[in-house]
Amino acid sequence: MEKLIVKGGTRLEGTIPTSGCKNAVLPIAVAAAILGDGVSVLHNVPNLTDVNTLCAVLEGLGATTKLKNSTLYIEPINHLEYEAPYELVRKMRASIYVLGPLVAKLGKAKVSFPGGCAIGPRPIDLHIRGLEHLGADVTVQQGYIYAQAERLTGTEMYLMGQHGPSVGATANIMMAATLAKGTTVIRGAAREAHISDLAHFLNAMGADIEGIGTSVLTIRGVKHLHGTEHSVISDDIEAGTFMVAGAITNGDVYVEGITERQLPAVSEKLVEAGVELDWDNNGVRVTTPRELRGIDVTTEPFPGFPTDMQAQIMGLLCLASGTSVISENVHTDRFIHAAELNRMGADIMLDGSKAVITGVSKLSGAPVMASDLRAGAVLVAAGMAAAGETVVSRVYHIDRGYESLEEKLNNIGANITRVND
Repeated sequence: MEKLIVKGGTRLEGTIPTSGCKNAVLPIAVAAAILGDGVSVLHNVPNLTDVNTLCAVLEGLGATTKLKNSTLYIEPINHLEYEAPYELVRKMRASIYVLGPLVAKLGKAKVSFPGGCAIGPRPIDLHIRGLEHLGADVTVQQGYIYAQAERLTGTEMYLMGQHGPSVGATANIMMAATLAKGTTVIRGAAREAHISDLAHFLNAMGADIEGIGTSVLTIRGVKHLHGTEHSVISDDIEAGTFMVAGAITNGDVYVEGITERQLPAVSEKLVEAGVELDWDNNGVRVTTPRELRGIDVTTEPFPGFPTDMQAQIMGLLCLASGTSVISENVHTDRFIHAAELNRMGADIMLDGSKAVITGVSKLSGAPVMASDLRAGAVLVAAGMAAAGETVVSRVYHIDRGYESLEEKLNNIGANITRVND
């Protein structure tokens, strides 16, 4: 097992590129492999563990995939299997994306409950409810989801859960509805940029989707979808992580390949905390000309502050003057990283779904452990700002969502080494 050794006290300075968006690639690859007739070519695809895992899932279903130089070639499944067994999907939650497309294409699916990061329960009830609205008969038995329908039928549904819109369910039901008979209207749809990217990709395949980027999606079913070529959008969460890394090291960093409209709430909160952002058409320059100050942050569905940036902003606020409060409204158990930051000298108190952070003057290097993808990222960022050496274990979490993280950071001044544990 590998770990990262981060030597602190470094200042980041220079340009750092943003890779393609993992959360866009995953459903797009599913759509290309299951729904399309003909080869699809995806550009700007990051070489990540999650992408490779999903390709293995699709190949297990009968597809052919090849990732080379950030381009993913997908030959759709000729003899499509309707079952995605546990040994294929256990490593990542995004495997649930195959459920809707399999039912739409084959009329039946058997998909194991997926695995992924241990950040609390993330139910799939909205996925099931959406398929039932489309006319599928769905049952859950012995860890598997069984769904079948002679042909899905378009309808109107409200796809909102306890904590707001569901990105995963929106993607799953939108994909399924492209081949349904008639028109489907999804109200309460997720509005994240990677959902819009998926919708644009489906339209390029021959789907008929309107309302892209809004909370109401209208999908008119078609009989067939074809292969196409598409360039995936840049990864907003990776870019946000680099923005925090620049700020926490008091650096001067240009994050390349991102737009302000992808990160409205993150940009607003960083500025409120004292970070200076200078946007242009191709990225943002991040500097910290004044002392960081404590702020309050509440995670919400897009365009609110993303839960996937909660850990990173917590690390930054550990070094801000005064007191900050983070309210986690999306994944209420997502505070495991707080204990690891406290090991580095932070002052974080947890109270249910709230974290109260009292700023400290410095952090100190320590052995820490990544509990999930974004927790790993904040520990690396905090380690760069800390005095001494930080050893981050369980870096396989980081590799799920950050392409060549230490290489990119080292290129702008970090001192990070990957070693075998």
